[in-house]
Amino acid sequence: MSCLYIAEKPSLGRAIAAVLPRPHKNNTGYIEVGNGDIVTWCIGHLLEQVEPDAYDARYKKWHLEDLPIVPQQWQLIPRKAAKQQLAVIKKLAKTATAVVHAGDPDREGQLLVDEVIDYVKISKAKKEAAQRLLISDLNPAAVKKALATMRSNRDFIPLSVSALARSRADWLYGMNMTRAYTLLGQKGGYRGVLSVGRVQTPILGLVVRRDDEIANFVAKPFYEVLALITYGEQTIYAKWQPSKSCEPHQDSEGRVLNRKLCENVVARIKGQAAEVTESERKQTKQAPPLPYSLSALQIDAAKRFGMSATDVLSTCQSLYEKHKVITYPRSDSRHLPLDHFKQAKDVCRAIATTDNQLASAVDNANTSLKSKAWNDKKVDAHHAIIPTPKSSSVLTGYEAKIYQLIARQYLMQFYPAAEYADAKLVFTITNGLFIAKGRQLMSPGWRALLGRDDKKEDNDLADKVPPLDKGTVLVCRDGEIKDKMTEPPKAFTEATLLQAMTGIARFVSDASLKKILRDTDGLGTEATRAGILEMLFKRQLLQRQGKAIHASEAGKGLIYALPDSSTYPDMTAHWEHQLHDMADRKCAYQPFMAALEQQVTALMDQVKISDVPPSLRSLTSPEFTPRTKKRSYAKKGSAAKTKAKSAPKRNS
Repeated sequence: MSCLYIAEKPSLGRAIAAVLPRPHKNNTGYIEVGNGDIVTWCIGHLLEQVEPDAYDARYKKWHLEDLPIVPQQWQLIPRKAAKQQLAVIKKLAKTATAVVHAGDPDREGQLLVDEVIDYVKISKAKKEAAQRLLISDLNPAAVKKALATMRSNRDFIPLSVSALARSRADWLYGMNMTRAYTLLGQKGGYRGVLSVGRVQTPILGLVVRRDDEIANFVAKPFYEVLALITYGEQTIYAKWQPSKSCEPHQDSEGRVLNRKLCENVVARIKGQAAEVTESERKQTKQAPPLPYSLSALQIDAAKRFGMSATDVLSTCQSLYEKHKVITYPRSDSRHLPLDHFKQAKDVCRAIATTDNQLASAVDNANTSLKSKAWNDKKVDAHHAIIPTPKSSSVLTGYEAKIYQLIARQYLMQFYPAAEYADAKLVFTITNGLFIAKGRQLMSPGWRALLGRDDKKEDNDLADKVPPLDKGTVLVCRDGEIKDKMTEPPKAFTEATLLQAMTGIARFVSDASLKKILRDTDGLGTEATRAGILEMLFKRQLLQRQGKAIHASEAGKGLIYALPDSSTYPDMTAHWEHQLHDMADRKCAYQPFMAALEQQVTALMDQVKISDVPPSLRSLTSPEFTPRTKKRSYAKKGSAAKTKAKSAPKRNS
C-alpha cells in the first residue's frame, strides 16, 4: 500500500519527503521514501486554458464578428514545459492506493493540484478518499505537525470551485475584451495588444485618472488663522475653527478661500480675552502594528528600499523555499494562530542568530506578552508572514533587508504599547473657537524598534499646550494668517498603488459597494498583484518615471475608450464578493458564469456597432529594442496579429 503526495512545487515536495521514513530514493520528478510512499510535485500550473482556436479553428484569426467566444465545454492542456512532469504524476497516480493534495494553502493552490488529480483520471473512490495537507512553514517540525492534522480534500471543494470560476471568468472576460479593443485599436492604426482584464484595467484606470487630476490641477490659495495667546513668557498657538456661517467661503474640504474674512478675524481677536472653554489631558496607548501580510510587506519595502512588488515576492519565495527562514509568503492574513505563541522563544533566538542588528531587540523582547496578533478566529488557510525557528547566516542583499522587516514586525508583538500624553485646549475669543493641540511620547514601547524610521514626536507638550483649567482667561496678543496653496495629488508610486489596491473601497464609484470591498481583499489578491503590475509595464500601458508610475499614451487611450464599468473597481468587487461566497458555500458556480456570459455578450454587441473611439486613433505603436528579439508592431499589420494570437491566459 502506497500513498502519493502531490506538492505544488519541488521545494515543498522535498520538505515533505524530509520528514517521511528513510531511506529515500531520488528519481526523475519524484522521491520514494522508506515506507513505500511517494512524493511528487507540480511546477506551478501544469495545465492551462486552451487558446480559442482549440474550440474552433476560425478563432485563430481575430475578427469582431466572431465575438463573444464562449466555450461550451472548457478544456485544459498541459503546459509545454510541464508535459514530462505531468506524465510522471499520471503514472504514479495509477499505482498509488491513496492520494494527498499538498498544494499551497490558498484558492489557487487548491485548484492547481485538483486540476491535476482530475486530469490524471484516478478512480472515483481514490479521489473521494484524497486528503488535504496544508503547509505554511517548510521547517520539519511544522511539516510533521501538518501531516498529523490532515483533512479530507472534499472539505475544500468549494474553494476549488471558486478558483475555477475565477479562472474561467477571467478568460471569458479578458479574452473577448482584449480581442475587441485590440481590433478597434488596429482600425485606428495602433499595432499592439490592448489587453483588458477585470483587475488590470481598473488598476490602469486608477493611474489614468490620477494623471488627469495632476494635469488638470489648478492651484488655489487658502488661508488659516492662528491666535497667538500669551501665557507667561510662552505663546500658545490656537487654530481658528470657522463657524457654519463661513461655509460659503470654504471649499469642500473646509479650507477658507477668502483672505479678507481671515483679516477680519485677526482684527477682531487682537488684544481680546481668550477664555478656556474646554480643557482635556489624557494618556493614550498605541498597540504595535500587526505582523505582515504580503501586500503590507510590499508597501513597506517599496517605501524603504524602492523595491518593486515582484522583487519583494521573489525575495520572499527565496527566504521561504531556499532558506526556510520565513513562513508561507503569499498570505493575506495579518494574524497568527494561538498555537504559534509557544514557538516565540525559538523564533526570537533564530532572529538574533540570523540578524545581529536585531540581537538587542531580541534581548529586550518580553515573550510572555501576547498582542492582538494571536487570534484563531482571524486565521483561515494561512497566517501572517513571520520568521521560522530556523536561522541562516547566508542572507545577503534584499534577502537580509526583507528578513529584517519581517523579523522586526514580529518582535514588535513582544513589546508594550507606545504611550502618549495628549492635550487639547479650546479657547473662545469674541465668540470664535480656537483649538490648540499637542502630543508627547511618554514611553516608546514597540516604537523603540523603529529607530531612525520613527517620526519625530512632539516633546514640548507643556510649552505648546500647558495644563489650564476650564474658565481660565488669557489674552490673545495677536492673530496670524498662514498663506497656503492647494497642491495637486501625487503621482502613484509602487507603494501607493499597492495601498490603493488593498484599500480600493475609496476609489469605487458605487457607494453601495464600498462595504463589500472593505470586507474582501481589495483589488486583486496577495498572489496576483505583483504580477498584474509587471504585466501592465510589460505591455507598455504603464511606465515608470523614477519612483512615479504613469499611464502611457496607449494606456490612457484604452481607458478613455472603454465603458466605465470596465475601468472602475466595482465589477471586480462584485466578482470577489461572489467568489468568496462560493468558497463559503453561499453562492453557486452556474448563476455566476451565466450572468457573466450575458454581460460579455452585451459588451461585444456594443463594440460591434461602435466606430473607432477617438482616443484609439493616431496612437503611437510600441517599438521594441533588438534585445527583446521581438518585431516592432509598427512594421506590419500582420505583426500585431502574430503577437495578438495569445490573449492573456491566467491573468486578470
